[in-house]
Amino acid sequence: VQLVESGGGLVQPGGSLRLSCAASGFTFSSYFMSWHRQAPGKERELVAAISRAGGSGYNTEYADSVKGRFTISRDNAKNTMYLQMNSLKPEDTAMYYCKAYLNAMANYWGQGTQVTVSS
Repeated sequence: VQLVESGGGLVQPGGSLRLSCAASGFTFSSYFMSWHRQAPGKERELVAAISRAGGSGYNTEYADSVKGRFTISRDNAKNTMYLQMNSLKPEDTAMYYCKAYLNAMANYWGQGTQVTVSS
């Protein structure tokens, strides 16, 4: 099982980044997927989550701090999840992690990608 995040980097306030999480070794389409972040000295927090596909499409949820600025999506054909981040703020600076969750016995984390928002 492997989750590999990419797309992080240094960006100025107001800028955009698109994170990717490439999955392998498990049935990606069966898992709930989410993005989390952890800033230095702070606890890891949920940023956004996306459900498995259902009859009416995907359900998504966002932390209040990113609503209207971030968009989570997934491409089951490519086994990849994305996080489009717009209007970035310095407080968005953190290590961003993706997580795959099926149940308590089957959940996986990636190694993270650093996002730094600074002028």
